[in-house]
Amino acid sequence: MKPSVLVARAVFPEVVERLRQHFEVEDNPADEVFDKPELIRRLQGKAGAFTTGSVVIDAEVLDANPQLKVVANMAVGYNNFDVPACTARGVLCTNTPDVLTETTADFGFALMMAAARRISESEHYLRRGEWHKWFYDQFTGSDIHGATLGVLGMGRIGQAIARRGALGFGMRVIYHNRSCLAPDIESQCRATYVDKERLLRESDHLVIVMPYSPAAHHAIGAPELALMKPTATLTNIARGGIVDDAALARALADKRIAAAGLDVYEGEPAVHPDLLKVPNVVLTPHIASATVATRRAMADLAADNLIAALGFGPNAGKPPTPLNPEVLRP
Repeated sequence: MKPSVLVARAVFPEVVERLRQHFEVEDNPADEVFDKPELIRRLQGKAGAFTTGSVVIDAEVLDANPQLKVVANMAVGYNNFDVPACTARGVLCTNTPDVLTETTADFGFALMMAAARRISESEHYLRRGEWHKWFYDQFTGSDIHGATLGVLGMGRIGQAIARRGALGFGMRVIYHNRSCLAPDIESQCRATYVDKERLLRESDHLVIVMPYSPAAHHAIGAPELALMKPTATLTNIARGGIVDDAALARALADKRIAAAGLDVYEGEPAVHPDLLKVPNVVLTPHIASATVATRRAMADLAADNLIAALGFGPNAGKPPTPLNPEVLRP
């Protein structure tokens, strides 16, 4: 008898059919977002789950489903998983790194440029029928080329953004991270390590790509925003909660910084209402990885992890991207 798995959100039908070759699959083509009691119920008897960032796997869910062996996230982030709780119960966690790096970096750069050049503001102005003539300071923004790019979090995506800035736009790149990059990687990115305060003070365009953790909650709040230049922009493509959205809305309203570009939010899909009131912010609905090719690659990698973790396929027992590989050890 095939093991049973839950595909907790809608995904490419071809990926679901691939999973059916190995498992009894309960999928979710209606794309319901299950609350915790419903998720617990749906996981009953399941050996594995194909998840997205909206599906929270915590100790309560795990204790109600002791048969669960693997949770495979279709995302590089995994703050929806209580990894220590999973590890303590022998449940493997996996994610989908690498396959979305370049696409997400493209989008982060686009969002930064849209904020800096006031593209969203000017489009709304045009659509409202308010454009009647050209004038010299009409929607003047700030340059990207030759400016100082600050990157907070210098993993794969941060490095890809740094390369775009340095090599494509002649930007001076500074970064802050938990640790310095190896000298050869710094050289490839043409990036210089600085402390966080200097990063905030010197960046013309700050891009946030650090992972979320409880320690990173509100890493950018009112005190940090106060250190930034009034002409600076902030772009967040990391995770909601790293930026204090209420403090950011106040800073934008008061013109303490010039503009922001946001793809992630605290409590998403809810967006802080004050962010919806300020014109100098570009808002997108968590779509940094949203190209067909990239989302399909993410889904395929999540499926690869699920299949291998449950002992099937050419990589049986060796899932490609485990987060807690210690649970695989005999």
